[in-house]
Amino acid sequence: MNLTAEHQAVGKENLHAALGSRALRREFLQKGIARGIRSKQGLGPYYFGYGEVNQPIRVGVLGTGDEGCVLIGAINPDYVEVKAIADIRPYNRHRAFHGDAYSPAALKARPGLMAIYGWRSEEEARRHVKVYHDYRELLANEPDIEAVIIALPLHLHAPAAIAAMKAGKHVLTEKLMGHSVRECKEMAQVAAQTGLYMATGHQRHYNILYDNAVYLIRSGLLGQLHYIRAQWHRANLPDRDSWKQPLPREAKPDDSLAGTLEEQLRRWQQKLAELKRIEKPTEKDLQEIALWERRVRQKQAQLEDVILASGPQSATKYGYQDKEIRDAAGQVVYRRPAIEELIRWRLWDRTGGGLMAELGSHQLDAASIFIAAVHGGKKQRPLSVVAAANRPLFPPDRDVEDHVFCLFEFPAPDYDPQSEDGRMKKIGVAYASINGNGWGGYGETVFGTEGTLILQRELEGLLYKGSAVNGKTRVVTKKEAGQQRPVLETTGDGDPLSAAIGLQGLDVTERGYAEQIEHWAWCIRNPDPENKPRCHPEVALADAVIALTANRAAREGRRIEFRPEWFDPNDPATPEGEKPDPGRYA
Repeated sequence: MNLTAEHQAVGKENLHAALGSRALRREFLQKGIARGIRSKQGLGPYYFGYGEVNQPIRVGVLGTGDEGCVLIGAINPDYVEVKAIADIRPYNRHRAFHGDAYSPAALKARPGLMAIYGWRSEEEARRHVKVYHDYRELLANEPDIEAVIIALPLHLHAPAAIAAMKAGKHVLTEKLMGHSVRECKEMAQVAAQTGLYMATGHQRHYNILYDNAVYLIRSGLLGQLHYIRAQWHRANLPDRDSWKQPLPREAKPDDSLAGTLEEQLRRWQQKLAELKRIEKPTEKDLQEIALWERRVRQKQAQLEDVILASGPQSATKYGYQDKEIRDAAGQVVYRRPAIEELIRWRLWDRTGGGLMAELGSHQLDAASIFIAAVHGGKKQRPLSVVAAANRPLFPPDRDVEDHVFCLFEFPAPDYDPQSEDGRMKKIGVAYASINGNGWGGYGETVFGTEGTLILQRELEGLLYKGSAVNGKTRVVTKKEAGQQRPVLETTGDGDPLSAAIGLQGLDVTERGYAEQIEHWAWCIRNPDPENKPRCHPEVALADAVIALTANRAAREGRRIEFRPEWFDPNDPATPEGEKPDPGRYA
């Protein structure tokens, strides 16, 4: 969708000025949505102020698993042209083209390249998109590709990003930025040396709901911010764990989930056969047949991963490792083949970073954004963290913990380490991520002296005056010290739900993925020191320091004070004590 010059000129600061004290920027969004503007059709440029590009950037996608296919699903063809993909799993290569048909929600999030670009068959799609197994082969054989999107397992973020930048390609890598602070600093240093754009996928920086939250916090609507509580609770239990994906039976016959995929395929083939026996199928029947054909083919592709269990395409060829887990007496209690480390990479320390890297990093990034809002937009370093982690639910089929609990201290605007009273001016951030009980789902609650803001699932927000549970909340403008500012007011009586005011109140449910990719592409097409992705290396490094230091505090059972030099890309100090060395990558 083409926007008028007036719309394109509206950037964030101009938007704030235009709306004055209207903390809830509904009117601006309502006008745009009334004109048919949606994400991937102009909402990002309209809202955030970046423009269109004169030519899509040519991109390779390294890693097309769950998150890689989500990123593919967020691509706007006007900004990005996918020229190649790379993934060692047949299942992931299949989903990259066809999408994920296992459920309507999965297909909406991962529609596949064919749907994004309108290709009618995989054969047609492959005329546009080259397919590689090893990401290094793609980088070596695709000199015309300008940039890469990296959604590989965490331990490969740094090697892949650095190899890509050394090959002259811009990078957008999934979060966490890297597996260690050392790696993050190496990535940041190579980005600076090459002058290439590197962004990290903390998409809340492009989520309109969160941007509205930042604006109302900066406006003073919540009063003095002093506490943030965040959580990500999941109902996962042994063998009902979204991170423990099933393996083909032949890959590990004694696995607790052995046979799951084969049984699902048998049942789905039976379902498809029943549908095909309908003598006079209706249009609805034909649609059902097509859906189950897609599901059966996807399940067959998932079973084709067995080639990674042994032989020339074994996962060991790509660096994945066998492992034995032993108890205190030295007895082997769990054996893990390399293919299991590949498919269940989030469960292992060598390849993943546990709950803090996968989940907590997003929400601590959000907390950092909110705290920056009361510091005039300047990102703040945390002062300390104390944390605990345990594994009471799951057997020793993993390294990572079931639960993690953290308490961070951030500086308040009047924090002063040089005075006794000033040292007490802090903002507390409590975070918990647990398995075994999904009560409350995930979200953040921001507590201020004048209001409370609740953000849920990145999609909706509720705003209360103080701790009010009755009455009706509204935003009014009052004059204080000669200036107009918005304040919350609760009037009358009512049920608890009426005490909340919807933060957004609009049909804008995108989580920021599309805008994140569009803006990255726009920065590449419009190189300038002023134009850089919102989650650039310095921001992403800080998020990694926070998450990885929390892991260290939890596992070592101690309070850790953050050192300023950990947040400096050019300083050799790291929490793990290893100095960065970009030259160590071949």
